[in-house]
Amino acid sequence: MATTTATITLASADIADNALSISNTMTLTTAGTTTGITETTGLARVKMASTTLTDLITVANINGFTAASSAKVYIKNTGTATDKYAIIGLAGSAVTIGRLYGGDWMLFPWDGNSDEDITIDMSDATETIIEYMVFFE
Repeated sequence: MATTTATITLASADIADNALSISNTMTLTTAGTTTGITETTGLARVKMASTTLTDLITVANINGFTAASSAKVYIKNTGTATDKYAIIGLAGSAVTIGRLYGGDWMLFPWDGNSDEDITIDMSDATETIIEYMVFFE
């Protein structure tokens, strides 16, 4: 059985009156089971240098992916500019998930219905490398 674990640690000495330290771990499993997710698109990198809304991850292009199954998406803006960002969204519903500034990353669950490709729109035309990966069952 495959085991893929995601861990996040948040720590700050000055965000509040007291120090903050939170750590959490999750095992990526298939829907409704304790069986580990066994499929992935593999880590991909794309150079973005346009402010045109573009599909970053297209459901139809993921071999073996079934909508409404257990899937997690990782996306990272590898740039270092703190004033430039990538806007990540869902195509079919025109929902913005969030902005990734230089060095920011996200990991989120994804339904992947046929009309909900994951989109990207850059804040400007500065060439930026975006990396991404889908884990699915």
